Amino acid sequence: MNKKVVIIGSGIGGLGAACLFAKKGYEVAVFEKNDNFGGRANIFEANGFRFDMGPSWYLAPDIFEHFFNLVGEKVEDHLDLVTLQPSYRIFFRNDPQSLDIHSDIERDAATFEAIEPGAGEQLRAYLKQSEYQYKVATEHFMFKNYDTIFDFFNRRVMTEGQKLSVFSKMHKFVSRFFKTEKLRQVMEYTMVFLGTSPYEAPALYNLMSHMDFNQGVFYPRGGFYELINALCRIAEKNGAVLRNSCAVDEIIVENGKASGVRLESGEVVEADMVISNADMWFTETRLLKKKERTYSERYWRKRVMAPSAFIMYLGVSEKLQGITHHNLIFSEDWRKNFDDIYKDPQLPIEPSLYVCAPSVTDNTVAPEGKENLFVLVPIASDLKISEDEKEAYADRILAEMEREMKLPGLRQKIEYKRIYTVDNFAADYHSFKGSALGLAHTLRQTAIFRPKNYSKKAKDLFYVGAGVNPGIGTQICLISAELAYKRVHGIKTAEPMTEL
Repeated sequence: MNKKVVIIGSGIGGLGAACLFAKKGYEVAVFEKNDNFGGRANIFEANGFRFDMGPSWYLAPDIFEHFFNLVGEKVEDHLDLVTLQPSYRIFFRNDPQSLDIHSDIERDAATFEAIEPGAGEQLRAYLKQSEYQYKVATEHFMFKNYDTIFDFFNRRVMTEGQKLSVFSKMHKFVSRFFKTEKLRQVMEYTMVFLGTSPYEAPALYNLMSHMDFNQGVFYPRGGFYELINALCRIAEKNGAVLRNSCAVDEIIVENGKASGVRLESGEVVEADMVISNADMWFTETRLLKKKERTYSERYWRKRVMAPSAFIMYLGVSEKLQGITHHNLIFSEDWRKNFDDIYKDPQLPIEPSLYVCAPSVTDNTVAPEGKENLFVLVPIASDLKISEDEKEAYADRILAEMEREMKLPGLRQKIEYKRIYTVDNFAADYHSFKGSALGLAHTLRQTAIFRPKNYSKKAKDLFYVGAGVNPGIGTQICLISAELAYKRVHGIKTAEPMTEL
């Protein structure tokens, strides 16, 4: 193609774009400010433990397969995927009985039936609807660029809108199927992946249940970072140049057109187009001059941000009983927990939390006989937390794990601990308000209402990643890369591409 593409940031959206454009024959250069590629899908090692710092759920394998096929590769040549059994375990506060989800309809329906008579058949009906919505979304919505409201509110949406549950809220939708709070929580927890509350999220997102209940939950042996290694290999195989520890200071715009970037070192790199995978707020407000910005500071002040996270990376001196690869603890007061994140920002008084123990599945991520734990509590973005408060909250969360997950003496078994939270996200990823995920998936920040993937002020400046359509999620960020490719090449179809 003899055209130069500069990509800012090597998150999954940026690496995905590098793979696609390099495969097509463009001259691609990726600039990453951090030492590691991958953006929030980061990694570090300490005391013999290897910690995935960000994403840990490998869901929707069909979307990953689609992307790999598009660049002439096979997933199995790059990743050794393990099907998790159980998919995950749920602990309910003040309830001695945990619940395992197996992504096996017979087993899961029986589990639901034992909790609520009739819920087994309701689960089948719910998942049938979820599968339908997933199929329609992936075939007709998620792979389309939206430029006007008529692109989204087309005939299919207007005629099938009720069936697709585009216009109702998730909690209300789930409550039509399940009456017990416990089962509602099981069906609503995935909203945390989208950075929103089930009381605010469009019910369309019940398609998430198809991913874990119907398709299953997987793990790439070696850790989630193996996906980043695979994307880097594919990009470089097709000629892309990846440069780490190389921050961009400015996007150069000349005569209304993006013509390259200036690095913090002062080096100027010319380009025919620039694609930014950096946080969109940072790109607009720090890398562009005011006259070149599509979105104002006022626009950003009015955005609803997805949660940040209070994370602990823990190295434990011995193997732990009663846990599985993915573990969830749910708060009793579901609505209060979400209000502590969205309406009355504070460290949640009775938090829900997620505990990943990859060493249950993979003996390469921890020394022999030891456990690797990733503990995440969703918290409000933009929270100010002192070092003393971090330590006190960490101790409180560990005490809850000891009690609710039946892990007596856990705190005494920790030989490595690192806390990572709001200020770290802001520093490491230029994340607006220290959000762990970006813009929340509220109805007014979904599809047509999400920021466009191109600049309205600078020609040949494009965006990828969680901040643009279709939004948050590792596989979803790969779709954003495909949408940027479609945008550049004037491809207006709603279906996934079958070839470049």
